[in-house]
Amino acid sequence: MSAAAANPPLALRAARAALEPRQVASDTVAKVQTCLLDVIGAALESRDLPWGRQATALAHPVPDGAQVIGAAHRAPAGDAAFANAVLAHGLVREDMHAGAISHLGVVVFPALLALAQLRRPAGEAFVSAAVAGYEVGATIGAALFDTELARLFRPTGITGPIGAAAAAAVLLGLSPERAASAIGLAANATGGLNEWPATGGTEMFFHPGFAARSAVTAARLAELGAEASTTALDGPAGLFAGFRRAAAPRDLRFFEEPPEIMAVYNKPVPACNFAQTPCQAALRLLRVHGFRSEEISDIRIRVTRAAARYPGCDSTGPFDRLLQAKMSIQFGVCAALLRGTVDESNYALPPDAGLARLLACASLEEDPALTAAFPARQGATVEVTAGGRRVAVTLGDVVPATAEEVRERCARAATDALGAARAAAILRFVDGLPAAEDAGAIGDLLAAPAEGSA
Repeated sequence: MSAAAANPPLALRAARAALEPRQVASDTVAKVQTCLLDVIGAALESRDLPWGRQATALAHPVPDGAQVIGAAHRAPAGDAAFANAVLAHGLVREDMHAGAISHLGVVVFPALLALAQLRRPAGEAFVSAAVAGYEVGATIGAALFDTELARLFRPTGITGPIGAAAAAAVLLGLSPERAASAIGLAANATGGLNEWPATGGTEMFFHPGFAARSAVTAARLAELGAEASTTALDGPAGLFAGFRRAAAPRDLRFFEEPPEIMAVYNKPVPACNFAQTPCQAALRLLRVHGFRSEEISDIRIRVTRAAARYPGCDSTGPFDRLLQAKMSIQFGVCAALLRGTVDESNYALPPDAGLARLLACASLEEDPALTAAFPARQGATVEVTAGGRRVAVTLGDVVPATAEEVRERCARAATDALGAARAAAILRFVDGLPAAEDAGAIGDLLAAPAEGSA
């Protein structure tokens, strides 16, 4: 056996793993359903935000395309995937794979929803494709990204096209060679710079949109016979060499148990991944010790090195734009201590006098012990001096939103946007997705009701 046959290119290994028939366990199916509901709920909540309106406006209407979530029209598959990915990312409250530092659901599901409405696959195939997309994107992302690379490039913009292209290849039933080409073409369409946290630029919201559109395009090109370099990921000028200046790991494996989608958590807080645990620690500190915000004279926050060094996370201002606030760990913690909750209203700008005072008291530093546990665990400590007392709370890991919480917030968003009957129908459809004869039928449920209808 030749060396090439014994160790085929990474894109081909990823394709074969994605396409291999496998029984999806019930807990994994449930995770797919939860992540899909999270995408739908966030997209519906984001439809009137500036970036949501902008992305929807670019998806020009066609009669036989894919549904733009919460809109009254369909669009070409690539445009619909773009718009829905931006909408799903619009709250900065999406699922997270810590090892890959990536939000895979906001790319994988918009791509699959668009293609499902064109090809009408069974629900079982849709679920398998989603699991494969998370697996390929997360496995490659975890091998590629470290703290320093993530300071420069947006991980979701790199892992998203690759994972979603693998998912699309499964949904389209491509051969391993065609699927490898889809992955290779997607690798050529990766991108996303991390300059935005410093300025509050909104390009972050569009990274998943570019990724989802590229994935749809890559998979459809591969289906038509386009051939990417088999070594687009691990060749001398491939993805790993380009971003890491190093060879890809030769022993990279897919579908080690449990599948990578099971390592994903759903955000409880509409803010940066690295602000999640500190905000939760701040709320617990407030509940346990019961001080008033006016009593606070010092706030010290300890986090992992990845959190301390991710762009925008260590910031006390100025805060002129929403994303500057949502990325700042200090802003999130101080707003939680001031308001006793963490929701979208915490990020209203400009900061009021009480919040500005707390920000002036806040500092952030790395904790080596927390760093050693990352990425398996994302811990944080918040220590406060208030009324002469010094108190602290450490959380060893983020407390994710539960499946029921995700379901409830999706139901609320769908009811507000589409009405109670449509919201209930969406939940029923997702509940029955594994047995659905036509996964693409969900598109009709995601459309804005016709004007004047009940």
